[in-house]
Amino acid sequence: MFPYDPTLVTAVRSTPQSVADVVQIMQAIETNCADGDGLKWFNWLYLEVTQAVEARVSAGEFGDPAWMAALDVQFARFYFDAIQTSLTGQATPGCWQTLFDQRNQPMIARIQFAMAGMNAHINHDLPQAIVAICQAAGVAPAHGSTHYNDYTALNATLDSLIDAAKQTLRVRLPGDALPPVSQLDDTLAAWSMSAAREAAWNNAELLWHLADAPQIANAFLDTLDGLTAVAGKTLLVPVQ
Repeated sequence: MFPYDPTLVTAVRSTPQSVADVVQIMQAIETNCADGDGLKWFNWLYLEVTQAVEARVSAGEFGDPAWMAALDVQFARFYFDAIQTSLTGQATPGCWQTLFDQRNQPMIARIQFAMAGMNAHINHDLPQAIVAICQAAGVAPAHGSTHYNDYTALNATLDSLIDAAKQTLRVRLPGDALPPVSQLDDTLAAWSMSAAREAAWNNAELLWHLADAPQIANAFLDTLDGLTAVAGKTLLVPVQ
């Protein structure tokens, strides 16, 4: 769709091993993406989120900072995988393909692309990332645990970044002004970062208990992808 797409694919082919690696790959994506590419604005917001996580991990603000860093890296790999599969014509989760299919549409606002990416990444990818890291650590995801408390401790920071983005990115994709009154504010108000992250944790616990029933787990993920794709399409309705 964009002439630099092969460069993006090259940027995400390396597997990040640290939060610093994740930041470096996101910075490469940001450098190469044009302003008229909706992917740029999700990546911009996600980079801010990742840098905030990195700062809090470095400051030792979590009960288990190594686990939080590992989750951040595992989580980002899903995003990078979606870029690679979509831009090379491979099977890609529908919730992500919804964003890639629309990323050059000028009537859609930058904040809509940012939120549609967050929708796909949190609702579909985050439960799987939590399960993967918990499996590596040999501990089940559980409410009230140190890991859950660290996870939810990020909510206030993330909510503040989302609120700021809603102001900074409230323009159409090319940068021109939106109508003073539209359905966009109602659409954005219906999406909550904290609520989405809580649902992701609940779904991670469910997936954990389905470890011995892979067919059911896969069916659940297919359903989750479908529902997340529907939400993504709602978030990407052009602003009139």
